[in-house]
Amino acid sequence: MRILLIGNPNVGKSAVFSRLTGTQVIISNYTGTTVEFTKGSTVLRTGEIADVIDVPGTYSLEPTSKAEDVAVNMLEGMLDKGDIVVNVVDSTHLERNLYLTLQLLERNIPVVVALNLWDEARHNGISIDVARLEQALGVSVVPTSALTGEGISVLMNEISETMKNACANSYKLMDDPGSIRTSQHRASHPSADERWIEIGKITRQVQSIFHKHHTFVDMLEDASIQPVSGLIIAVLVMYLSFRIVGVIGEGLINFVFDPIFEGFVRPIVTKLAMALGSHGFIHDMLIGHLVNGEIDFEASMGLLTTGFYVPIAMVLPYVFAFYVALSILEDVGYLPRLAVLLDNLMHVLGMHGYAVVPMVLGFGCNVPAALATRILESRREKFICATMLSIGIPCMAQTAMVVGLVGRYGWQYLAIIYGTLAILWLVMGLVLNAMLPGSSPPLLMEIPPYRLPHPKILAKKVWMRIRIFLADAIPYVLLGVLFVNLLYVFGIIDVLGRAFAPILSGLLGLPAEAIVALLMGFLRKDVAVGMLGPLGLSVRELVVATIVLSAYFPCAATFVVLLRELGPWDMLKSALIMLVVAFGAGGLINLVMTRVVPASYVIIGLIVLVVIILLVARVIRTVRSEHSKGRT
Repeated sequence: MRILLIGNPNVGKSAVFSRLTGTQVIISNYTGTTVEFTKGSTVLRTGEIADVIDVPGTYSLEPTSKAEDVAVNMLEGMLDKGDIVVNVVDSTHLERNLYLTLQLLERNIPVVVALNLWDEARHNGISIDVARLEQALGVSVVPTSALTGEGISVLMNEISETMKNACANSYKLMDDPGSIRTSQHRASHPSADERWIEIGKITRQVQSIFHKHHTFVDMLEDASIQPVSGLIIAVLVMYLSFRIVGVIGEGLINFVFDPIFEGFVRPIVTKLAMALGSHGFIHDMLIGHLVNGEIDFEASMGLLTTGFYVPIAMVLPYVFAFYVALSILEDVGYLPRLAVLLDNLMHVLGMHGYAVVPMVLGFGCNVPAALATRILESRREKFICATMLSIGIPCMAQTAMVVGLVGRYGWQYLAIIYGTLAILWLVMGLVLNAMLPGSSPPLLMEIPPYRLPHPKILAKKVWMRIRIFLADAIPYVLLGVLFVNLLYVFGIIDVLGRAFAPILSGLLGLPAEAIVALLMGFLRKDVAVGMLGPLGLSVRELVVATIVLSAYFPCAATFVVLLRELGPWDMLKSALIMLVVAFGAGGLINLVMTRVVPASYVIIGLIVLVVIILLVARVIRTVRSEHSKGRT
């Protein structure tokens, strides 16, 4: 089955083609000519795969150039039963474009009209009555803007429905006696003058033009998806968002939660500690170990101290602030534009643009981010996204702990941690996309206009997310604290420390006691990072341990969600990749920070490795393609 995109030159056919097919395309010369055409594939709503062919632009089916001659030949020679034509029309020049449309309709072939550049027409004060245009032409008409993705999803629905009818050989003319399609089917082909007269009648019926200036919101919507201005806006939005998250989070900690724990919680747990005798098994489990003779909410590691202080006083403020910022960006309508802006990058990494949503969600909490991977259509995309998410996206809870623990030594160490994670994220996407068979589907999504968020809806969304976070965080933190205390009591920590000493000390340069944090990382990464504090590590050891903890395995809650989304086998493969990447990256950073290996050597080595993998992947794909052609 084939979909032929036909239209005048410069009407956005290639952009529509890109939206329908993604980046996996083939450019060929038409037989016996130097005229190129582009071919790709897309998945119909029925689940079937159809070829999409971007036919060279033509103003009419009466060719006056070699490119137009090829377009006509492709239409006549390639359109069989089950194939359809998508006529891409420039909404800002409707009258000129309808000449080709009428010629296509005269041939009695399945046609869907894509009324492209719809946003430009709206900005230019051009109003088109789509329903009346459909009635006049007798075929489906879909307003689209290939640049933003507006209407592409509806266009896919119409293509699938029309193609289904064509395949069943039941494509029917609209029975409106006034439609061009019906009347021209009954009569012989009209002359050029008769067509222009008919076009004049149609445009007078369906089109009206009024003077309209671009508003500031219109200009902002356009700028948000342009390559240069869009990236500048994206950087500003992300910077301001995380800046606001930091200010709100720190404010809530300093002026709300710390005073509550110091003024109300400390007296209660102090009295309980005295009642328990200030030592003993139950005291250590509930209150924890005293630090300099006092309860330390961060380091005591008691169920009633660290167990509640970490998720509520240290993590919740940042998570709350992040979800407020995220919900505002969603309701304003910015996230879909960010997805469109980053679509090309995500395709290079093996996904389409909407994969940016799980990635952004991951900065708040990896659990909803893992759930959001289901918006990706193929198992291949889900696997790539889940693996990249687990390796390179630290949640806000973990970020809060990292900033508090490592940030005191200077911003350069935070830059090393997050720069390394960013490089791992990018390299893993490139490698997985190169090595895994398959391709990325096109981005099909609607772009809403910018609008002010509704406070009530915003509050409900934030509360729902916070409630899910608390239900997930507190039980796992309490379980983790209990687990670690039991390991200490029964002496298991010492045994594990000696068993993993070759990896911890030899590869990573960490003390044996760091095994506690690594074990805790399977339950909660934020708590695991917090447990590095009492170990008295150097800044180098903190940086290495933090990178390993961030990249090596998802927390238990995220693991359960990914296990359900990916299945046991894919989850096992993803986990093995995480372990290799985490310990490999930790070992390299350790060598660089101890000046055993210069950083430049590591960077050059990574570049060479990625290039080799990409070349090998290209060879594998070529062999697969040739093998597939041979079987055909």
